[in-house]
Amino acid sequence: METLMRAPQGEFTLRRWPIRVNDVLRAWDAADEYLLHELAEEKLEDDANIVILNDSFGALAVALHRYRPLAISDSWLSQQATRSNLDGNGLSQASVTLLNSLQAPEQPIDYLLIKAPKTLALLEYQLINLQPWLNERTQVIVAGMIKNLPPSLWKLMARLVGPVTTSLARKKARLLYARPAPDRKVEDNPYPVRYRLENSSFTLVNHANVFSRDSLDIGTRLLLQHLPDNTDYNDFIDLGCGNGVVGLMLARQNPVACIRFIDESFMAVASARENFIAAFDQQRQAEFITTDCLSGIDDDSADCIVCNPPFHQQHAVGDHIAWQMFKQSRKVLHQGGELRVIGNRHLAYHISLKKLFGNCRLVASNKKFVILSAIKR
Repeated sequence: METLMRAPQGEFTLRRWPIRVNDVLRAWDAADEYLLHELAEEKLEDDANIVILNDSFGALAVALHRYRPLAISDSWLSQQATRSNLDGNGLSQASVTLLNSLQAPEQPIDYLLIKAPKTLALLEYQLINLQPWLNERTQVIVAGMIKNLPPSLWKLMARLVGPVTTSLARKKARLLYARPAPDRKVEDNPYPVRYRLENSSFTLVNHANVFSRDSLDIGTRLLLQHLPDNTDYNDFIDLGCGNGVVGLMLARQNPVACIRFIDESFMAVASARENFIAAFDQQRQAEFITTDCLSGIDDDSADCIVCNPPFHQQHAVGDHIAWQMFKQSRKVLHQGGELRVIGNRHLAYHISLKKLFGNCRLVASNKKFVILSAIKR
């Protein structure tokens, strides 16, 4: 794995987070390199106010640390990676200010540096949310690999910022430039969105970066029909909770149970919290935790974990997140506790579950999905 990033700002050792043995992916890409070279040519003022959006593993924040940038991300993992990479390069944690995606800066922005996110709704939310801190002198630059810069992103930039120009392609990366137009219309933020959960009285709040924010996805719909019904379960975890709909229905089905909602997305956990409070007011207690899978959760502390594992981290695809969820679930479950999982058929989760738990039962299936149950013996 390559860990040394060379840029005009210096050489930096960078690693993805969490650190994995034999990880072949770098903590930066050609778009990061391109943007850093462009900024070096700009000859930034020492007191330039720089805001960075969606910096996956802190490559931009670390390289630009001398400017004390503000980095905004919806990813807990991204923030941990930035902290780790600052430490790894002997840099002060105070050199970068980290905010989550529901927070905003407090002063005008000179340079808004954006890594193109996987979800354009997140970028739309961010650009509208940051309008009060943009002015005609703000330089907005979007960096991304060409495959991650669809025409819809260009149109979004033109609509919310101003006319867009583009760089030449370099190593399959490109930069998009825009300056806020003086006559631009400041739009109302359409996020969060809400929809009524079918066959219930619940209205669900969904922040911009929540998966399937406009309606219930077909996998979760199937899972809700086959939730665990063991009355001995008192401690549930909705792992990778998204808007919290699974935990919400577990809470309705188990009136005295404790529910923990866990996700690495700040927007997901905020959505789950709002939905739970709206459903149960102050009558029920629950925990809302932003972390990487089950990192930091006590061993032997749950009766049942329900999850729909994601198979991508930003733009990278793989089964490493599911494998981590399964391994950590086995530690966190009580003896006799259950892990219930839904996944696409082709992902073959039953093989991993049998390897880890020594057992795996098919609960339900259709042409696309399987629901599996594994018990900690």
